[in-house]
Order: sequence, then C-alpha cells, then structure tokens
Amino acid sequence: MTQLLINNIKIFLDDEESMALEKAKKVLQKAGVNPSNFSFAIHKRSIDARDKDNILFVYTILAKSEKVISVPNSPQIKKFENEDLMVEYGTQTTTSKPIIVGMGPAGMFCGLLLAENGYNPIIIDRGDSVEDRAKALQKFIDTGVLDLDSNIQFGAGGAGTFSDGKLTTRINDSRCSYVLARFVEFGAPEEILIKAKPHIGTDILATVVNNILSRIEELGGTVIYRNKMNNIELTESSVRVFTSKGEYSTENLVLALGHSARDTYKMLLQKGLFIEPKPFSIGVRVEHLKRDIDTALYGKYANHPKLGAGEYNLSDTKGERGVYSFCMCPGGEVVPATSQELGVCVNGMSKFARDSRNSNCAVNVSIFCSDYGNNPYKAIEFQENLEKKAYIAGGGDYYAPIQLMGDFLNDVAINTPNRILPTYADGKRTKVSNLSAILPNYVTQRLKEGFQTFDNKIKGFAVSDAVLTGVETRTSAPLRITRNEALTSLSSPYIYPCGEGAGYAGGIMSSAIDGIKVALEIMKKYKPN
Repeated sequence: MTQLLINNIKIFLDDEESMALEKAKKVLQKAGVNPSNFSFAIHKRSIDARDKDNILFVYTILAKSEKVISVPNSPQIKKFENEDLMVEYGTQTTTSKPIIVGMGPAGMFCGLLLAENGYNPIIIDRGDSVEDRAKALQKFIDTGVLDLDSNIQFGAGGAGTFSDGKLTTRINDSRCSYVLARFVEFGAPEEILIKAKPHIGTDILATVVNNILSRIEELGGTVIYRNKMNNIELTESSVRVFTSKGEYSTENLVLALGHSARDTYKMLLQKGLFIEPKPFSIGVRVEHLKRDIDTALYGKYANHPKLGAGEYNLSDTKGERGVYSFCMCPGGEVVPATSQELGVCVNGMSKFARDSRNSNCAVNVSIFCSDYGNNPYKAIEFQENLEKKAYIAGGGDYYAPIQLMGDFLNDVAINTPNRILPTYADGKRTKVSNLSAILPNYVTQRLKEGFQTFDNKIKGFAVSDAVLTGVETRTSAPLRITRNEALTSLSSPYIYPCGEGAGYAGGIMSSAIDGIKVALEIMKKYKPN
C-alpha cells in the first residue's frame, strides 16, 4: 500500500471542495504518477487570508493506493505512514491499581488507555462532574460564592472543559491524529480531523468528557468525584495516598493535577518531591466585537459561511520579554477562573458555534524565574499576589478589574465600557480600575508595546474602547514536578508527574498526549491486572 500527502493545494473561497481533489490529481499526474491508481481524501484544510480580496483555502490531500508506488520527486508530494499506538506489556505483577489524580485531558487519556488494556485505574478529582461544575460556576457568577474544589479549574475535564476546546499544539507528535480520532469517537465533530486549527467548544467538550469517563467505568475503571488528595507517604515499595474519601496504596501514582493545584504543590514540596520553578506568563484578557475582528481579518468576506469566526495568533518578540496572544476565543466570553479565596483571575471560553457578540484573547508577557526568586514556593506566591491585587482592585466580592484600551495606554482609568461590553461573569461583576497598578511595571510596559505591534498586524486591535480584564495568571504551571526518562519522579519510581500541572504540557492536545505517554510507560513495566 502507498499513501502520499499532496501539499499546498489552493482553491478560491467559493470553489467547490471537489476542485481541491482534482488539483491534487493533476499534481500527481505532472509528477509522473497515474492518479487512477489512487483514491483521494482531504487530510488538512487551512485558510490563507493574507490577501483579503483573494481569500484561499489551502489543502493537504491524502492519496491512497493498494499498489506499491515509488514516491515521486516533487516538493509538493511526500510519503505518509500511519503510526499506530504501540502498546507493550511488561512482565512485572502488581496487586494495586493505578491511581490517577486529576481528570483533565492528561488524566482522562491516561485512564482511558489503561482501562482499555485491563489495568482498571482509579481516577480521582477534587472537583465535580461536568454538570455539577457548571452549576457551581453559575452560582459563583450569580452570588459570588466560590466553591474552592469545584470551579473553572477543578473537576471533570479539567480547566479545558470551560474553554474554547482548542486542539492545536506546537508539538510534532504522531499521536496527535490518534487523539483527534478519539475525540471524534466520543462525540466531537468530524471536522476536527481535517481543520488546521480544530476546536470543540465548551458545549460539545462537556459531552465528550462525560463519554470518556463513562467508558473508563464501563471497562472496569473507577471514577470518583469530590475526592481530594490531601497527603502522600513514600515507601520503598509503593506510595500511600491519603484522600478525603479514603486511603490507597499503589505502585503507580499519576499526578495529573492541572496548573492550579497550588495547595497540592505545597504539600508535595513539603514531602520532599523534587520540584523546580519554571518560566510562565501573565497578562490580561482583551475583548473586541466579533464583527470588528472578523472584518479586520477577512475584509468584505467577513461572515462568509465557509470562514466562520475570525481567529488570530499574534506575538511580539523584539524585546527581552515576549508578548503574545494566547487562547483566542472567537465569539466567546471572559470567565472567572479563580480557585482561590479573595483572588481574581480570568480565562476565555467559547461554544462550538463561536457566535457570541465579543471575541477575546489573553495577551501575556513572559515571566522569568529570576523575577520571583527562582523558587517554587515564590513562583506560586507571585501568582497569588497578583490575583489578590486584582481582587482588591475589583472592589471585592470577586469583581474583576477592567480598563479600556485607550485608558490603559494613557495611564488613566476614567472611562466606562459602552460599545464593547465586558462579558466576565455575564457582565455582572466588573469595576473600572487601573490595571497598571496591579501588574509589574515591566509587564505593563511590554503590554503597551505589544498592543501597538498587534494593531499594526490587525487594524483596530488597539482601538480605544477595547475592554481589558485582569488578571490572566493561569496560562501554565509555574513549576515542574521533574521526572526522568522513565517518566517517574526523581524522588520516587512509583510517581508519574503528568500533563500541564506537572509542567510537561500546555493545552488539551499536548496534555492528552502526555497522559498517553505515561500510560504506555506503566503498561511497559507491568502486566495487566
């Protein structure tokens, strides 16, 4: 069998998709290969909107043949091979079940793979099911009563459950296709398999999460909500895990904690686990009208049914500290992402349709370890202090401080939103404040420079009435639970730090893949139960 990828196939916006397939056949023919020996299908599709008067779709086409055919010498054509997930079973026996702490993408995919191979994992999380998390979030928005264990950060699906559900990643890993296929299997739309920038949306992602966790239970795994890991004890032969619902002993403890488990980080530090600080970033959420962003990106083709909501990815690396957009949510909202008493932080969320009035993104500035003393405790403290300042600036009761772009650039805080209205907490809990008084001076200065740079790339990005909401502090974990080549902690061969919370991933896709890596390592060591 021969599989070929035919790249850089371009068609116009209003062309039929079949034209891309026909063009791919001509590329093969020009390269001296008979296209009649192949079947053709779309592999990936992206948008080229650099020329707003001539927006193009750019395709990669997969050509398959049952015959063995040499790969032609063409820059547009390369060989494609499916890389199946290779599961290798070990020879050691264990009487204990794997314990996975955390139900984000890393924990879920680790648990799913273990369950499918007969290891009967136990997955615990301090938070609730998706449905109960949604209720807790709405109660917080309506009343200001924060549930410290079930919120935007903690519970089924992790922080990604209340996000845009982006499935893009910078890592080049063959398992990306596997993860996308599994998401489709559990309820995600099939279009994520071919879109260059796939997303699921928080509404569909909730169903996917429920389906994955249900499947784990069907296969003999155990899913326990509202079960917080409070303590651990390292022994020569296992790890004892003390939780709010009982005690476990295991030879395979997977720490898929998520990036906000600060109390758990501190407990692990006190227990002597090797944990090191790492760089991260902080900033603010920026809201524009969706129609303005769509027009800036697509010109006269804004609202074209084939294009969907406009997306962007911006960066400014000319200074010592990078400034970049993060987690852009077209047609979305800004959500209260705190999991800490008397603290305010924000994130972005959108549904699959991306049809809300505003679009938003985080604009973040790099933070170096030297900024906070190169110490894991101080890394946590750095984030906590910013969130406390934001809480005070918002006037308390979890109101978020907001500021118009023009005021921020001119060091004043006097104008209130009018044309662009804030979406944080359904627009119920905001207060005009000076964000520069919250953020370090070096962050404020780089944000101002970044906004001007981004305005040169997207006309209107720095429009004076864009709404800034602070603070964005949870873009990644501020520390790393260091592991070795076997993916186990430097402090214990029975602990597997995993995913974004352990400092080894950044986003849904890379977290899911890291969970898969850990599951494969466990299986390579032990026989199924």
